[in-house]
Amino acid sequence: MRIGIICYPTHGGSGVVATELGKHLAERGHEVAFISYAAPLRLSHPPAGVSFHEVEVVEYPLLQNFPHTLALASKMVTVARMKDLQLLHAHYALPFAPAALLVKQIASELDLKVVTTLHGTDVTEVGSHPAFLPVTRLALKQSDAVTTVSHFLKEEAYRQFQVEKEIEVIYNFVDLDRHQAHPPSCVPPRDSPGQRTLMHISNFRAVKRVVDVIEIFSYVAEEVDARLIMVGDGPDTCHALQKALELGISDRVRFTGVTEEVESLLRTADLFLLPSQLEGFGLAALEAMASGVPVIASDVGGLREVVRHGETGFLEGVGDTKAMAEDAITLLTDHALYEKFCEAARKRASELFDYHDIIPQYEALYERLLKNPTPNSGK
Repeated sequence: MRIGIICYPTHGGSGVVATELGKHLAERGHEVAFISYAAPLRLSHPPAGVSFHEVEVVEYPLLQNFPHTLALASKMVTVARMKDLQLLHAHYALPFAPAALLVKQIASELDLKVVTTLHGTDVTEVGSHPAFLPVTRLALKQSDAVTTVSHFLKEEAYRQFQVEKEIEVIYNFVDLDRHQAHPPSCVPPRDSPGQRTLMHISNFRAVKRVVDVIEIFSYVAEEVDARLIMVGDGPDTCHALQKALELGISDRVRFTGVTEEVESLLRTADLFLLPSQLEGFGLAALEAMASGVPVIASDVGGLREVVRHGETGFLEGVGDTKAMAEDAITLLTDHALYEKFCEAARKRASELFDYHDIIPQYEALYERLLKNPTPNSGK
């Protein structure tokens, strides 16, 4: 199959999943074209069969704001015709799904199919905002197929957009083999041989509640010799740093910035913290579990489908940093219990979220759509 993938090139979950999906599809013999305003973060070593096409920025005095959606659609038309694409897969509703539908009309001779995958905030925040709700609803209605990455998100999409179209759940996935890599050299050495490492990975936006991460760690650090590694970057980085300074623990908090070495970084962690306000799925939590790292997270959204409370980690109420810290201390001070959680985390990631099981679900969806040509398509 010849597939175009449209995604954000940043380190958020939707871009990561889209990139990994495209790479695995190429490894299975499909041709994949990525279309975005920059190369996706995890596309530095693409396999054969993968190409990247950059959306150009055009400046003109009348354009106060660059019309990215239109430029994206035009680029997609060019790539679709050049590569003779059969299907466009939009990862994140806006602006990708409307742009893909526009391409389907312009390049009607190709009889393109459009798949839209909803990842989280495109349902709970952006797509459901009154300014975008009608556009999002229309895009979902006219897409040939719509998927979500969790059952929570599926139900939320039905509630927010009130569409009658069937929505299919296809979970996010991990490559278990990549989580057996050696730790990267960029991780600072521990201050003492027995020091434990807590870790957080995100885009540091408000919904991730990174200040809560600092608070949780401050409680843990009172009882356990520990350090905190904050992986990623974003608008709330400065707030997290300021909180660490206020609590007098900044010497034990390390900010690594954005990195592609997520899997090997996680191999250095003892616990993973994800106290988000809401998660459509919680890809970072899954990646931690794949590395055998128990997760302390908020009891919200798709996290309930990833983390098993009391088995692979703990789920607590949003903002309950004290309870999350107590959970962390319990695991870090009970070796037998900790090892039990580590093994359960690896097992759950392997049994439910292995890419060998998930990628074929996308392939089956694509094949099903391509067997049904659009009426009057000329094919």
